[in-house]
Amino acid sequence: MRPDIYPERSKLCPGRELAITYAVSLYKNPAPPVSREQILAAIPHRPPMLLLDEIVEWDENRIVCKKTFQPDEWFFQGHYPEFPIVPGVLLCEAAMQAGAVLLSKHVTGDGVPVAGRLNDVKFKRMIKPGDTVLLESILDERLSDAFFLSGKVTLEGRPAATLSYAVTLAKVGP
Repeated sequence: MRPDIYPERSKLCPGRELAITYAVSLYKNPAPPVSREQILAAIPHRPPMLLLDEIVEWDENRIVCKKTFQPDEWFFQGHYPEFPIVPGVLLCEAAMQAGAVLLSKHVTGDGVPVAGRLNDVKFKRMIKPGDTVLLESILDERLSDAFFLSGKVTLEGRPAATLSYAVTLAKVGP
């Protein structure tokens, strides 16, 4: 807000100009994506079942990851050879892996996050070889070692899948 144009408003919010300048600097210089190595450090998933390429945004209760489905992915060989699409269950798995990375900031100890429930799953668009999706997971609620999350997979800004899911911690070892 320019004080020469709106002198009465700038007196009411003296820090507003600084906040706007800071917000513009964040927009022009966003934080770099989190690398695959950091994803591997956060969750136990490994290729070929690791379905995250990078983390785009990450805060306390929300994460957004990115995944590009390469034409040589193992599941395209049989789903379907003449019209390859990403299986819906793998879209859910990818969203839940994003949630597992999110939960790595909330969990201490030896537990591994495992899915306990999937609800309200809806598939809205097909994902094909070469498509890049964004995977968003939001922590809605925590009750002890049970975490309730919602997930969304988007392609080109439009929903491809939505789901609600619950995760609990399973002990590692025998």
